[in-house]
Amino acid sequence: MRNIDEDTITQIVLARHTEAENPRLKQIMTSIVQHLHAFARDVQLSEEEWFHGIQFLTDVGHITDDKRQEFILLSDTLGLSMLVTALNNRKPRGCTESTVFGPFFVEDAPHYENGDDVGNGAKGEPCFVTGRVTGLDGEAIANARIDVWQADSDGFYDVQYAEAGSAHGRGTLHSLADGSFHFRSITAESYPIPHDGPVGRMLAALGRHPWRPAHLHFMIDAPGYERLITHVFRSGDKYLDSDAVFGVRSSLIANWERHESGKAPDGSHQESPFSTLDFTFVLNRLDGERHRNQ
Repeated sequence: MRNIDEDTITQIVLARHTEAENPRLKQIMTSIVQHLHAFARDVQLSEEEWFHGIQFLTDVGHITDDKRQEFILLSDTLGLSMLVTALNNRKPRGCTESTVFGPFFVEDAPHYENGDDVGNGAKGEPCFVTGRVTGLDGEAIANARIDVWQADSDGFYDVQYAEAGSAHGRGTLHSLADGSFHFRSITAESYPIPHDGPVGRMLAALGRHPWRPAHLHFMIDAPGYERLITHVFRSGDKYLDSDAVFGVRSSLIANWERHESGKAPDGSHQESPFSTLDFTFVLNRLDGERHRNQ
């Protein structure tokens, strides 16, 4: 068809999708086209604005590399990441809630034994973390793989440093026979997401701050249970109600109890103040469909 105008363009584009072999792809692309066209009509998008949008996405692509994922930051700050997480992680009441993955997870982090120092020299006040991994009925989950990672007290993850080599503030360990785990790291502090790029300029133009409340990342895998990707947030943080990526859930807020110098939970003597955190993670069984609507 040659007589295409603003009234006919949407249906003409959709008609070109009729031969798509993948029905899910066809569904997704049909919805994207419909919503994009409706958006352009709704705001009466100008050509100049359209060009700026294209340039913005180009800039997001240019700054993205193996150490920085600006597209994830964009998705996070638009609330899309948290929406997709919520849609795909409906759990029965009592299970630990999921939240955003974030852009700083690293595959094949070093393995630690319980009690080891996962901080591995990361800047920050010492923190001793204990917890348990259980099922919804309270059953202990032994040998669950626990990935943990966090920013240092300067607000940077290890991979953000130009001289990044060995891992700091990240690692894996496994729960013990009774489902418990314990390790040493550093006390979580609030920090800004990277805001020296296009996403940061977008936030500034919208009058938004780039800060995230203090938190510790966890990813927990155990046979027979759904994978859990979540954070534990530090209570009292001033950014809990304005997290730049909308990831906070009340059930994920916990107390980091601060202690003056002295004997630590592992029996060591700490010359400076330190904190302790205890948190129980409750996983959903893979057959948890029967619980989802309870």
